[in-house]
Parts: sequence; C-alpha cells; structure tokens
Amino acid sequence: MTAREGTIPIISVTGKTYSLFGNEPSTENYYRKISTLADRVLEKCPDILDLVKALERASRNKRFLKKQLRTSGTSGSELIHFVVTAARDQLAPHTTLVNAHLQELSFLKRWDGTLFTSEEQYHLYMLLVELANRAWKEPFRTAKRKIAFLPYCLRDLGAQCRSGPGELDYVCKGCSKDCFVNRVSALLRGNRIEPYLWMNSSLKSLLRELRDSEGRIGVLGVACVPELLRGIQLCIGLNVPVVGIPLNVNRCMRWMGAFHPTSVDFDALNKLVGDSQTEYR
Repeated sequence: MTAREGTIPIISVTGKTYSLFGNEPSTENYYRKISTLADRVLEKCPDILDLVKALERASRNKRFLKKQLRTSGTSGSELIHFVVTAARDQLAPHTTLVNAHLQELSFLKRWDGTLFTSEEQYHLYMLLVELANRAWKEPFRTAKRKIAFLPYCLRDLGAQCRSGPGELDYVCKGCSKDCFVNRVSALLRGNRIEPYLWMNSSLKSLLRELRDSEGRIGVLGVACVPELLRGIQLCIGLNVPVVGIPLNVNRCMRWMGAFHPTSVDFDALNKLVGDSQTEYR
C-alpha cells in the first residue's frame, strides 16, 4: 500500500492492541508476511478446510496456545506448535501492545472475549483471515449476490456522516471525499458488491434469511481482527462464502473510549474482490 491513496493520506499509527503497520510506514510488509506464513503452514497441512478447522479449535484455548511457546511440540499438537511459534516470529511486531491492554482490563471486561483476546490468539486470527480468503475467494466472487459490511469507525471523523437506511442496513451517501467508507463503497460497487454500514442488522438472522431466500450469497467483512474473525466464523457456520479485510489498526470507541481515525488497505481489498485494473482512485 502506498503512503497515500488518492485524496486520503494513509498514516502509520498504532491501535489499542495491534497495528498492521508494525514498525513500517505502510501495511505492505504485513500482507507479505501473512501470505508467506500461510504458504508455510499449508505445506504442513495442504487441506485448507481441515487446517482452518484445526486452527479455529486451537484458537479458543489461550492456555493451550501459550503452552505451545514453552514446548518443543507434544504428541497430537505438532502442527499447532509450528503455527503458533512461526506466527509469533512473523507477527509479533504487529501485536506489541496486546499484553499491556490485557493487564489494564477490569475484571468485568475480561469476560468480553473480543477485548480479552491474547497475543497468540491475535496471530492465529490473522492467519485464519488469510486462509479464509484463500478458501472462499472464488465461491465469494461467483456468488449470485455479494454483500459487504463495513464498520462505522472507518468513516471521516471530521465530517457529519449522512449515511441512511438502505435495503439491509445503512448505506454511504458519499458526502465526504476523505471518507474511507465512501472510497471503499465505491470500490465495492465497481465490483458488483453491495456495501453497507453495519449499524442495526442482526447478521445471523439476516444472513440466514438471505441464504434461504436467494441461494448463493457471499459476504465480505471489514473490521478489527477479533471482530472480523468472529464474523467469518459466523458465516462459515451458516455455510455462506466469506472473505475479509482487517482494519489497519483498532481505534474505535470500544477499544479506546472514543473514535480515532483508522484505515484499510485498498490494494489488499482490490486484490481480494476485483480486477486489479478496477479504478478506485
């Protein structure tokens, strides 16, 4: 990703827990590393669907994941040991603030599975997003109807958002040229994907209804890493093809007590959903 996408500057910032920038001025290095990591893991387990299931199961157990970093691999968990250690080696620069965040959480907030995501879980979640994109990219792109859900925190915080109700949820009205929701929505529409701001919809009931009434639907999610992985898991459980792009950093009200600017990698999004020649600048 370049330092500037069209009229919107892409600035390297840190999030509450993670940053795809790491120590770099762009997120390009992150996407290169996560792709290489996925290649290495798939060499160990070529069946991508089995791999996703195994990693998803392992990602639920914080203590088990932490233990993998202290052992040389035990019987039945050699794959997980390899993944956890390899992921740490590659992705640790992007999750340097996780442990400090966990230490400051109140007792009640520790019951929030999203807020209480461990560093090892972050690494697996990042890898699972990449693997999901590889597994369901083509089923998504060939779906009869493709729908995207975008986070409200991606909007232009310096403008009055004029989004309004659409068929499924709120839709961007294009009121600010410096709004990432506006830019992302334009890119998605150019690839025949319906973009919605996720404001009011109950995703589970909505997706089940659309799947049953329209047949082949596909879903694209944009969200912070923990929320994105949960959305992907929801779609997989409903047998709905799903792909996703993580926010470059997590800086919304839930994480930081106020909204702060965040961004998304347009090049990664364009590569995932459309023709690389699609005009979106």
